[in-house]
Amino acid sequence: MTPQEKRREIVKYWFEKAQESIDAAQDEMKANRLSFAVNRIYYASFYAVSAVLLKENLEFKKHSGVRAALHRQLVKSGQISKEHGKLYDELFEARQRGDYIELVKFDRQQVEKWLNRVKVFLQDIISSEKIE
Repeated sequence: MTPQEKRREIVKYWFEKAQESIDAAQDEMKANRLSFAVNRIYYASFYAVSAVLLKENLEFKKHSGVRAALHRQLVKSGQISKEHGKLYDELFEARQRGDYIELVKFDRQQVEKWLNRVKVFLQDIISSEKIE
């Protein structure tokens, strides 16, 4: 397998993980586990953004690196909308609160909005053919 083929396989893998995370978020919503739903919604966007960046030969070890590259490489260039960049930031912060701060509770309507917005975000990535 050539390096390009391997990279394409990994990009595909990350995008599949994004789709799985959306499915898991929906399951968590049904079970009323909103903090876990927020975690999965964030990870759906994280995996999708990681896939787009990897397709451009950019890899990061930290979530903060992915976040910075999203804005520096993708939002600034117009490949991803500013709205999607702001959504990513909201989810990054919400996931941090939900995973690491005690007694955090999320509003169901807000979590549903995030879920629907991330579905649009993923669809935009597919339709713009950022991921094969």
